[in-house]
Amino acid sequence: MKTEDLISLMAQDTRRPVNLTLALSGAVAAGALVAAVAFFSTLGFRHDIGQAIETIRFLFKFVVTISLFATAVSLTGTMLRPGSNPGSRRWLLLIAPLLLVAAAIVELFVTPSDLWLGKLIGHNALHCLTIIPALSLLPGFFLFLAMRQGAPENPGLAGVLAALVSVGIAATLYAMNCFDDSPLFVVTWYPLATLIVVTIGYIAGRRFLRW
Repeated sequence: MKTEDLISLMAQDTRRPVNLTLALSGAVAAGALVAAVAFFSTLGFRHDIGQAIETIRFLFKFVVTISLFATAVSLTGTMLRPGSNPGSRRWLLLIAPLLLVAAAIVELFVTPSDLWLGKLIGHNALHCLTIIPALSLLPGFFLFLAMRQGAPENPGLAGVLAALVSVGIAATLYAMNCFDDSPLFVVTWYPLATLIVVTIGYIAGRRFLRW
């Protein structure tokens, strides 16, 4: 294409630039709302929620899931413009897993060893591995729609961050229903569920977020 033709085409393109920050915020809000509606219409709170919220183990699950959500959201916007890179900020993603590992170590010290395996296996492992990925699809859909308006330099990594945001939402909701509060359970099954979503996010990012 000649330079004159390119300039002419650019001059004719009068579309207003997309506000990616606003688009992402809207996608996160819409995805969280739809996921919450799906969760409360099918699962809802565990029946002993009143007693559960008085325990440290139950509340700590939300410290982990919300930390994951917050750090992933803070990095997602930086991935949508060419040349943008989270750089050293990507280490923020270690906050949630480090908190979880630390809690699991404390749990080992305060729990008799003959109870470790039972707490690790729990009662809802299969639910965890299915419900978290299923709920993640809803915010993930909205996030991918918003992120397609950007131009990520690394579409696979952008897909991973979208997946982590989605998992943060889904896991926060699921934690309200899950009866397994031990960090030994959470450190085992929540990351496995996250790995499923992240793998899908990476593949989908490479496929749908290219520009």
